[in-house]
This record gives sequence, structure tokens and C-alpha cells, in this order.
Amino acid sequence: MKKAIFSDRDGVINDNTKHVNKPEHLIIYDEAKIGLKKLYEAGYEIFVVTNQGGIELGHMTHEELRKIHNKMIDEFKPYCTIKDIRYCPDFKRKSACRKPQPGMILDLAEKYNIDLKESWMIGDMDTDVEAGKRAGCKTAKLGEISKLADINGHNLNDIADKILN
Repeated sequence: MKKAIFSDRDGVINDNTKHVNKPEHLIIYDEAKIGLKKLYEAGYEIFVVTNQGGIELGHMTHEELRKIHNKMIDEFKPYCTIKDIRYCPDFKRKSACRKPQPGMILDLAEKYNIDLKESWMIGDMDTDVEAGKRAGCKTAKLGEISKLADINGHNLNDIADKILN
């Protein structure tokens, strides 16, 4: 079985001060590139799991989101390979995929034979930490400190250093 990093997108990988509804709105943090590179080189498979309720709300389409994610994958190519991206388009509906539910993580773990006990969910919201805990992962939170998370940090590079030490 393999170990993995499940990372939230908005606020962790990219700036979220403006909603990312078009590829040109995607501004990836340098610390995210460096941090995911370190984790990838240490043998972690890299996955992105992201709530994208803007689809249900009509702010963007599945096709527009695919273009945003293709841009993200391309920008990370010099640093790491993003193995897969899962997103939940639901906002108002009860959903097994919308974090804090662990559906996206569990689906990826099953598809790619991931050992969840050796894997991490990284996010900037308590819902990310909760999803990781429910899936059986270790958890890391960026920004505001969470007592629920196994570790806390300022950015993805800081978190990567803590995971690897």
C-alpha cells in the first residue's frame, strides 16, 4: 500500500482571496509548490480534494473547473505529479462527498490502494481536518490553530517540513 497527501485546494494550494471561477483566477502559492515537491520526493502520492459548491450555485461549470485544474496540474509539473483531483460540486444538497464527509478521500484511497493510516489530509478549515479524521488519516491545518489537527502550520511548506520531521 502507498502513502498519500490529500490536500485541500483553495487557501492551501492557491490564494483564495478572490473566488477561483476561471483559470486566470488561479494563483498558486510558491510555498505550496515547494512543500508538495518535498512530500512527493519523500514518496507520497499527491491528491487534491476540494469542495467546489460554486458549480451547484451556478458560478462555474464542470468544464470551467476542469480548465482550472488542468492549469494547476501544469503549474505543478516541475515540482511534483498530482495523481488525481476530486471535487464535490454540491453546496446545499446533503452529500457524501462534501467535506467534512470523507467520501472524496475514501474513493481515492480505494482506487489507488492508499494506506490511510500513513497518509495526511491537509487543509485550512476545520471541515478539512474533520474529513481527514473520519477517513482515518493524520491531519494538518494551515492558518488558525486547530486542536483537532495532528499538526498546525503557516503554509504548505511549513506543514511539509513538520510531516517529514
